[in-house]
Parts: sequence; structure tokens; C-alpha cells
Amino acid sequence: MPKQKTHSGAKKRFKITGSGKVKKQQAGLRHNLEVKSGKKKRALGMDSILSPADAKGIKKLLGK
Repeated sequence: MPKQKTHSGAKKRFKITGSGKVKKQQAGLRHNLEVKSGKKKRALGMDSILSPADAKGIKKLLGK
């Protein structure tokens, strides 16, 4: 049986942490930044952890 290929879009958007959680960049930091507060922009700049239900599907795409 052939190996599972890694999904090219997923490998650019998600990272697996050492403990096996899935990290992603948060949405909302591309445009209309002048109307967002500095506090909001700093919070959006941090990576977020996916929920376990979503992480399961992403791990399949990443071949993990």
C-alpha cells in the first residue's frame, strides 16, 4: 500500500507541537487594521491551539 501524501495546503498552515497538539495562525490580521485596537492586534498575532475534534482531521491531512 502506498504512503499517504501530506496535504500541501495543510503543511503551510498548521504545526504539530511536541505534545501532539495542532497550532495555527489566527485569522483577522490581514486588513482593516486601523479600526482594531493594539490589544486586539497583539492577541491575534499569537498562535492558537485547535480543538481536539478539529485537530483529528488536520492530523490526517498531515499524515500523522
